[in-house]
Amino acid sequence: PPLPLGERVELPGRGTTFVRRVAGPEGAPTVLLVHGWCASGGLNWYQAFEPLGEQFSVIAPDLRGHGRGIRTNDRFSLRDCADDLAALIESEGCGPVIAVGYSMGGPISQLLWKRHAHLVRGLVLCATGAEFVTGHPERRAFAASMTLAAGGLRVGGVVGHVPHAIGRRIFGHTPTRPGSMTTWAREEFRRHDLRLVAEAGRAVGTFSSRRWIGRIDVPTTVVVTTRDRAVSAHAQQRLALAIPGAHIQTMDDTHLACASPDFGRRILRAVLDVDVRAVGLDA
Repeated sequence: PPLPLGERVELPGRGTTFVRRVAGPEGAPTVLLVHGWCASGGLNWYQAFEPLGEQFSVIAPDLRGHGRGIRTNDRFSLRDCADDLAALIESEGCGPVIAVGYSMGGPISQLLWKRHAHLVRGLVLCATGAEFVTGHPERRAFAASMTLAAGGLRVGGVVGHVPHAIGRRIFGHTPTRPGSMTTWAREEFRRHDLRLVAEAGRAVGTFSSRRWIGRIDVPTTVVVTTRDRAVSAHAQQRLALAIPGAHIQTMDDTHLACASPDFGRRILRAVLDVDVRAVGLDA
């Protein structure tokens, strides 16, 4: 599918990020696409730009340390990412938005609502949960491994590409694409800051919104990827049940559902579901 062009955007006091945009119909609401761990705005959402752009305006930034997102010597935090998104929305003058969070983008979208509720009109949460590593020993072990990896990269000052093998270990397989797509995806991975990506892994592994997720008061749709091995379908369903009035849609796919040709249509369906309810609240 064709990719919208992107550009560098300076967020005052925060840094420079990279944003892809689709100009939808005049006066259309804006959809903010929030990508997952080890992805970028382009990699995560390339199947969704065209379907969404027919009815909505779309912005898809690269998050801190991912792709061409903000580079910083500070430790990666999901809260900082949420605040970056708030600064972007205010800079673009496009709020309130429907925030669509995939995998790691789910916690960041939840935090965007928690910290900047006036900028969020609705939520679509896909392949994500209220927490990712549920057992306390497992959470500590995962956090420790990510901290160790990030610490080594910080000391060594290493910035490089994410090896192809990481994708296989996280997701179980790698989708095959045409040669030009493969080349582009490889370049997107090589833009990652490995230290920030490792710290992002730790942040995801220790995240939990269970204490406040029930306070979300905007229309929300949860898209459950039923064959997901990274975030179980059960964890995704628990997320939906914890949010008052949330709707559930299902997609028979894995954690790499975003690469499916059907993904864009499924995300559009979820966004339309949220938009209809948000319009009802506005009336």
